[in-house]
Amino acid sequence: MKQTNILSICNLSKTYHSILGETLAINNINFDINKEEFVGIIGPSGCGKSSILNIISGLDNDYEGKIKIQQDIKVAYMFQEDALFPWLTILDNVLLGLKIKKELNNDNKNYVLNLLKKYGLYDFKDKYPNSLSGGMKQRVALIRTLATKPDILLLDEPFSALDYQTRLKVSDDVYRIIKKEKKTVLIVTHDISECISMCDKIIVLSKRPAIVKNIYKIELDNKSTPIKNRESSNFSYYYKTIWEEIDENV
Repeated sequence: MKQTNILSICNLSKTYHSILGETLAINNINFDINKEEFVGIIGPSGCGKSSILNIISGLDNDYEGKIKIQQDIKVAYMFQEDALFPWLTILDNVLLGLKIKKELNNDNKNYVLNLLKKYGLYDFKDKYPNSLSGGMKQRVALIRTLATKPDILLLDEPFSALDYQTRLKVSDDVYRIIKKEKKTVLIVTHDISECISMCDKIIVLSKRPAIVKNIYKIELDNKSTPIKNRESSNFSYYYKTIWEEIDENV
């Protein structure tokens, strides 16, 4: 099947300015993302992974290079924390993005209600975030991100606040939802196992100033959900290879 490229990063560089001088964070980064592809960015701490997401999302416009996004493609950003407002109900939280964009109408509200039903959160729609588990809050945050009907999701360490067992379960839940909704994903994570288990392709960055050291196409045996993918016979090969590449930079 022919892949359709919907996002291209071309010669991307980012310099931070302070009273102490200039710091080159990202240096001439290039990569492409295809439709419905799940792509990971991994590298040493502080190498500029989140900076790339900020630039793609439009939060940071001070950079060199080009971000090429296919026409009519919408991008949404899901941050590290679930960032749910404790004084709003679950329904009001997931509708917030639509309200801010002034896109809240009956059709969009029904779309969100159907997402809540489909992913087991409808019965909690009138409750408040403090009544939900960490995993459920993360699902709510994802549905809030999906509410505006984006084509590309940017995920910045979306499971980092969760304990290990919950993190595994939620990564499975989020993966299933994203695949079912046929979204394209770019995820930043420090967790190599998580990245291999979820991604079709992994971009490995060097230490700052970050360059692309390597891009791996992940081809696991009997590819399934993230938890099942960790049992693949060639999972350890990818882990060892990527770990050694990152370890060289630390």
